[in-house]
Amino acid sequence: MQGKRIFITGGNSGIGLVAAKELAAQGAEIVLACRDSDKTNRALTEISAVAQTPAVNLPVDLASLASVRALADTFLSKYDRLDVLINNAGLFPPKQRFTEDGFEMQIGVNHFSHFLLTNLLLDCLKASAPARIITVSSTLHKNGEIDFDTFKGFEKYSGQTAYNQSKLANALFAVELAKRLDGTGVTSDYLHPGAVRTDIVRDLPWYLRLVVRFMFIPVEKGALTTIKLASDPALETTTGTYFDQCDVADPSPYTKDEALAAKLWEVSAEAVALT
Repeated sequence: MQGKRIFITGGNSGIGLVAAKELAAQGAEIVLACRDSDKTNRALTEISAVAQTPAVNLPVDLASLASVRALADTFLSKYDRLDVLINNAGLFPPKQRFTEDGFEMQIGVNHFSHFLLTNLLLDCLKASAPARIITVSSTLHKNGEIDFDTFKGFEKYSGQTAYNQSKLANALFAVELAKRLDGTGVTSDYLHPGAVRTDIVRDLPWYLRLVVRFMFIPVEKGALTTIKLASDPALETTTGTYFDQCDVADPSPYTKDEALAAKLWEVSAEAVALT
């Protein structure tokens, strides 16, 4: 990864931080997209300790589309090349919450923010080809369905249902993106990292957090798929592919539904005012 620039959302903890540190150790320049916080400052220190180029953070609130647009503007004003974009950040609130723009929080942060950011950076990625876009989904996307009527909120909220839907949206986005990028030298793949002990479960009841602590895999193992997709030379032209813990796997049958993927793209573009 010598000389490669990587931009990663949510890289200040969990899978994102471990992946950022390992890729930095391989020679990559790391740019984070996180909230400004003590946690982010500690992450920058950890990454920079093993990096040839000090890691930097470009502040963002992924629950605000205006903030995502400002993030893209800031990145493009500072950098003219992007080799790998890792759409890593995610959340799982047990109670229904809403973004600044009025969307249900999980579809808003897990999908819409990354849909917008990726599209705003596409020209830079194409100019940097070969380049890669990696989207962190989940095996739970296989339990998801897309209900467009819930994007502004569920009548009866289930955190799990909302999460599954947002992860299916990640998968459909990655597949449709790969199709639209055909011939550009930019790839789009997506992954399930495994059942990982990360702070995405921080808002869950204590007894569920205890289950996660003892039954889920450590973040060091969970980050391996992200690292592989970002750095493996053999995957330079692999696109539209789903990986489960480093291996190619079968995704949800919904990912084969071209009409659904196209509709989600159109609805997403309208939701984020993409022109």
